[in-house]
Amino acid sequence: MESDVEKGEFVAVIVDPLRGRVRPAPSHSDAEIINVLTGLAPARSTAGPPATPTVSTVPVSGWAVLTGAGMSTDSGIPDYRGPDAEPRKPMTIQTFLSHPAQRARYWARSWVGWPRMLRSRPNPGHLTLARLPVSGIITQNVDGLHQAAAEVVDDASPIVDLHGSLDRVICLGCGTLFDRNWVQNRLTEENPHFAKTAGLDTIDPETAPDGDVELEETAHFRVVDCPRCGGILKPDVVYFGDSVPAARVEEANRICDEAGGIVVLGSSLAVLSGLRFVRAAVKASKPVVIVTDGPTRGDELADFRSVSRVADFVGQWARRAAAAGALRRIQGDDERLRV
Repeated sequence: MESDVEKGEFVAVIVDPLRGRVRPAPSHSDAEIINVLTGLAPARSTAGPPATPTVSTVPVSGWAVLTGAGMSTDSGIPDYRGPDAEPRKPMTIQTFLSHPAQRARYWARSWVGWPRMLRSRPNPGHLTLARLPVSGIITQNVDGLHQAAAEVVDDASPIVDLHGSLDRVICLGCGTLFDRNWVQNRLTEENPHFAKTAGLDTIDPETAPDGDVELEETAHFRVVDCPRCGGILKPDVVYFGDSVPAARVEEANRICDEAGGIVVLGSSLAVLSGLRFVRAAVKASKPVVIVTDGPTRGDELADFRSVSRVADFVGQWARRAAAAGALRRIQGDDERLRV
């Protein structure tokens, strides 16, 4: 029998960077912050170098937006670190690569959770943000809901999937990309009796932010390899401990460099891949706005801090922008996008 070490289970040690942090008090009222975000009040940056404070106004189109898991909770996708989040042990890239049993564990959980992810739809926060003419949206989420919301808006803002997307699967051997639905069908063919044997709820399972579910027994789940080269198939997402592809970082940096400030919506900034953009804004003396209902790793860097629910805050922002005639047009007549 293989030991836990041989199975690679010793690898997944994740230290919570938010341990000991508490939710701060709001720095300003939401109305005051939204005045800043619509260019009606100065966007003073107090966290950067004191010699060069930013006091000019920044219009809606001058803001880069960084979103996290809190953006998608109203779509039924839980977050990792929100006030009501259940403790979870996410997969790391080191664990995924360490042993076939770990890959079976991931794909079994993902196979059960994928149908629910497919049913997820953009919530009012996604839909309303899509209408705001921000300079760009950088999302740490892998659910594709920003893109779905943007489909019904004219001239949508550019969107960067910083951590990839669950609807793609990549071969680590030859680099070929596969549609996630094709992989789902192949996994179903290889494991026709798995759900019944494991006693699983495949209708409405509770999924994690990365689309998988908690399962106890996955050892007998059959994994699918690349049909071209026989290589390992992995969801085209950035696992904990993995690196963001350079091209995505470059595009996200371009959006932030061209923006006059950054707005963080629903992210705890616990991972450096998102926190780096806030730090860069501070270094450039650009204003930082953070909106989320829990503590973040960047609270001390924020010029403006709201603890409101993301969807509520974005709705208020959009209504103020609408009054100024700054919202994007809707394609067709989609009542979900009315503000």
